[in-house]
Amino acid sequence: MKTLAKLITFVIAVTMLVSCGTPATPTPAPTATQPPATAVPPTPIPPTATPAPVTLRYANWNLGTEADNNAERQMIKAYTDAHPWVTVEIVDMSAEGGWEANLTAYAAKGELPDVFAANNVPLYYQNGWMADVSALVASDADWANIPQPLKDAFTYQGKVLGIPAGQFIMGYWVNQNVYEAANLDAPYYGMPVDEFFATAKALNNPAKGMLGLDEQWFIEGWYPHTQDANLKYYSFDGSKMNYNSQAFKDAVSKTTEIIPYTWQGLTDADKKNFKFVGPWELFTNQEVGVRWDASWNVPGWVQNATFNWDFIGIPGGSQAIVFDAFGISKTTANLDAAYDFAKWMTFSSEAYQKRGEIAKAAGAGLNLPIAMDANSIALFKSFVDKPGINQALDNLNNSMLESLAKVVPGYIQARWEGKPGIDIGDNKDVNIGWMLDNAPSGLFKFEDYSAKLEEFANKALSDAAAAVNK
Repeated sequence: MKTLAKLITFVIAVTMLVSCGTPATPTPAPTATQPPATAVPPTPIPPTATPAPVTLRYANWNLGTEADNNAERQMIKAYTDAHPWVTVEIVDMSAEGGWEANLTAYAAKGELPDVFAANNVPLYYQNGWMADVSALVASDADWANIPQPLKDAFTYQGKVLGIPAGQFIMGYWVNQNVYEAANLDAPYYGMPVDEFFATAKALNNPAKGMLGLDEQWFIEGWYPHTQDANLKYYSFDGSKMNYNSQAFKDAVSKTTEIIPYTWQGLTDADKKNFKFVGPWELFTNQEVGVRWDASWNVPGWVQNATFNWDFIGIPGGSQAIVFDAFGISKTTANLDAAYDFAKWMTFSSEAYQKRGEIAKAAGAGLNLPIAMDANSIALFKSFVDKPGINQALDNLNNSMLESLAKVVPGYIQARWEGKPGIDIGDNKDVNIGWMLDNAPSGLFKFEDYSAKLEEFANKALSDAAAAVNK
């Protein structure tokens, strides 16, 4: 036992001597290239996944040829450049029979284009072609910036079917120079209706090759709204036509009164005082004070007009909107991708900036945006900045829609093609379009037929709406 105790005492002493006489070697600090043994290795970050390939079939009538490489084709390429996993195939729509016939043929084969220009949204809805994009537009900031009348046009029983593909303001455009030359105040946006007609009459001088208004036809369309704000274009109030209203009867009377101050009121002798044989060139020839037209002419006027001009819209302070439409197929294999591409070609604020780049590079003009955000408006104004146009842009939510045939079930029958069983002299079984065109002519008294026209038109609207919504 004593020997063992002595041995343990000796070991302890030696250990203490070594500890006190030899400094401890420090543990190396961890470095970036030499992590401590206890470090947890970082989790590797996988590369961003490439989206699955998508092919979208696209049909439109404004694409020109591949050799033309127009702005629309450049917009398609800009989209596929930014989305390299997307292929856009142009659908051949050149077969005889017209647009609807071609779409019908493709639909019958199960090959309806994913995205297509639309002439008749109610027909496509009734055929079961149209995708419901309500959920997609609900969270879309650009959709929120579209004027309300235009958004409403594509809403059926709470569903958004189709999207607007173009927006143009329609109304009267003024040549300010001809009024100045006649020592008259030129019409302006918001001018009262009576003053507008008085100015047209004052300017009118056929003997010297000058007209107050270009044509008579458009007064029936816009005048009822100035007498009854509930009535929109051609007396449509959102659900029915109001041909038997006092406002529409007054529109017929006003059109009759104004005919002598339009091209239709000129005698053959008077026409010899004008440069051309029709009203379509009066405005650019400076032979008329105001012309009814749409803003698709603005790029051309910016580049070519040699006079001061502006938009005055509809007397009283409004305008009509003409629009185009897109359909997105209910059978598309990728609704999100189809919607994203369709939006890019139509109302995307980002895409509008690209359209501006393309227009500037080509030395061309730029049409109105569809989504009216601040950046898009500023871009448009960099191409054209006119007081009347700017007032109209601030007032788009109070616009009337002119292109109702594209979105209202039965409107074509109620406005043009329907035959209510009326004979006027030698004109047998005339349609509504004929009746409205000839109402100011004196061939018949419009009020003798207005109630029958309204009843027939509204039945056509009601029947068509029932067929679409069943």
